[in-house]
Amino acid sequence: MNEFNDDLLPASESLKQLAEAHGVSTEYWDYHGNLASPSSATLRAVLAALGVSAHSEEEIGRALREVEDAPWRQALAPTVVTRGGVESTVPVYVPDGAKVRARVELENGDVRELTQTEDWTVPREVDGVKRGRASFILGADLPLGWHRLIAEVSPGSTDQTAPQGAHAAPPADGEAETITVTSALAVTPNHLDLPESLGDRGWGVMAQLYSTRSRGSWGTGDTDDLTELAAFLGDQGADFLLINPLHAAEPVAPMTPSPYLPVTRRFVNPLYIRPENIPEVARLSGPKRSLVQWAFEEVKDSDLSAEPIDRDAVWKAKREALEVIFAAGRSYSRQRDFERFRAEQGEGLERFALWSALVEKHGPLQTWPATLREADSAYVANEAHQLAERIDFFAWLQWIVDEQLARAQAEALASGMSLGIMDDLAVGVHSQGADAWSNPEAFASGVTVGAPPDMYNQQGQNWSQPPWNPQYLARTAYAPLRDMVRTVLRHAGALRVDHVIGLFRLWWIPEGMGADHGAYVRYDHEAMLGVVLLEAHRAGAVVIGEDLGTVEPWARDYLASRGVLGTSVLWFEKQHDGWPLQPQDYRRLALSTVNTHDLPPTAGYLADEHVDLRERLGLLTEPIEQVRTEARIERDRMTARLREHGLLGDAPTERQVVEALHRYVVRTPSVLVGVALVDGVGERRAQNQPGTDQEYPNWRIPLADGAGEVVLVDDLPENARLGSLLSAVRDEMASRD
Repeated sequence: MNEFNDDLLPASESLKQLAEAHGVSTEYWDYHGNLASPSSATLRAVLAALGVSAHSEEEIGRALREVEDAPWRQALAPTVVTRGGVESTVPVYVPDGAKVRARVELENGDVRELTQTEDWTVPREVDGVKRGRASFILGADLPLGWHRLIAEVSPGSTDQTAPQGAHAAPPADGEAETITVTSALAVTPNHLDLPESLGDRGWGVMAQLYSTRSRGSWGTGDTDDLTELAAFLGDQGADFLLINPLHAAEPVAPMTPSPYLPVTRRFVNPLYIRPENIPEVARLSGPKRSLVQWAFEEVKDSDLSAEPIDRDAVWKAKREALEVIFAAGRSYSRQRDFERFRAEQGEGLERFALWSALVEKHGPLQTWPATLREADSAYVANEAHQLAERIDFFAWLQWIVDEQLARAQAEALASGMSLGIMDDLAVGVHSQGADAWSNPEAFASGVTVGAPPDMYNQQGQNWSQPPWNPQYLARTAYAPLRDMVRTVLRHAGALRVDHVIGLFRLWWIPEGMGADHGAYVRYDHEAMLGVVLLEAHRAGAVVIGEDLGTVEPWARDYLASRGVLGTSVLWFEKQHDGWPLQPQDYRRLALSTVNTHDLPPTAGYLADEHVDLRERLGLLTEPIEQVRTEARIERDRMTARLREHGLLGDAPTERQVVEALHRYVVRTPSVLVGVALVDGVGERRAQNQPGTDQEYPNWRIPLADGAGEVVLVDDLPENARLGSLLSAVRDEMASRD
């Protein structure tokens, strides 16, 4: 039995105080509306993951004193995040009586001297030294960007202790020693405005790219299919195309199917490359080009199959072709482009490519020799030297897929889309992936991320992902978050942030415990969201937060105040009496849709497939008769609502109901409306069933119609059902103008 399971008693007041001081919530509201509290075992385990030992009252007391003194030990916080257009202050902690000057060095090299303001904070004795606090004004006119905050401290006497993180400048003759302290300063948008190109509102289509294939695909949808789909939808009047996360998976079989469990969120899965679109293919000799064609022949027939997608077979064939193309070399200018890309992406790309080469040689991370477990070790450096060519190959793959994604976004905009590609950002990464190996300090150990029980997942969810360590993020100027968002937005006009409440708090589950025995750990949401908004502002992108599930109203209000759109799903939007929310009562700042990838397509939902599937998989915690009755009532109320608004007649067909539901959503004031591609073609199978792993072919269902026949990108322009749904959405949008 796990040691934590022996102690599920309520936490002591001192343990609760310590937990709260470290951002661990000691109370939360469950999905039944009851106030719940984590056990003492859960709190101790979560604190241990944050580097805090709390196994006795003595340790708790010592840790409490430590957390209270911590801010006073450093002159400046390692990272300061503020808002543009808003005046704020920044504290500087110094030996009591010291003289302080502060300035900001802007990104462009300009310098702004800061004005000190009154601060009556009472001095505090820390480590035997009396320390005080001075405050400086950060003006509302500071430009958005990443700057440097600099404080110069002249101690009152030479025996004072230097602030942590400081370095001393050599004193001139007869002058007191001056200590210079620096900190990262991020000035972020107060509000992220919608682009003028969008107008008052817009609509788009949502698709799982891997499932959306053409006759030229290699078994999965790819960047060429993305380009063609975006061009077609742009011509239909769509403003965006939302796709699943394209984050990288394992470079060798078995490849994790879930796009929400990547090895890194910064780089892209090369599975999405269309090999024959690489410019170097045109220069291949006849025999080498035949090798590329033969690789395609291995998997081309799978494009016509409605059976679950086999990513491993697809990647084997594509990799054979890509190896041939890479080995053929590049022209001088193309090689220089590749080198510039590598230089721009920096150490992050090199470490990811190295990790990929090591996995290729040694297998999954858990099977590596102990000498290779630490990325900075001399053994790893030696391996990197030996694997230089393979590192080049994996870096080249990222360059190629980046080029092809750039073309997709360019085509989307050229076709008339106001936003173009809308990327999706997963909530975390694989515990054995590239990010966790490359930078283990960035993650908390001994815990995973998930969600507490809710109506659709009554046992809770464990996503098997390590959470970011909030302390590390602050120490490193949020570099992991900043680099990730900046890279993902290279070729996108919008970003959907999955489980956006993760920027506020995450449900940490200690190892060995169930998903219902976790605790919420708070993050500095002002800083986290500020960093996301700054990178989105620089990319000219819109940010949408997936705020479904248990989210406090204040968090939604906060996101809206910063210009982040929320997410509304028709089946989840209800009045207090359980009836569907009236269209006019939906949020304006939202992406509103009929369904989501975690539910069956609308045709399947109307047929209670979400109930049948959970029953077959043993996921229900309530009697099946009760769940079926609740589903019938939900459906009947929705049908009544549609008739109330004149959207549905008597004895409607399935297609008519689907179109009426979408017209209903268009009648909301929501800025963005999304249409699932699966609803347009009549698909009934769910892409994902939360709470399952191998029990259901999650993230492997290819696009098909209601009869189970494959639907290809090539045939979408002539698909009558899709054309009818898109026309209904366009007409309804026009009538709302």
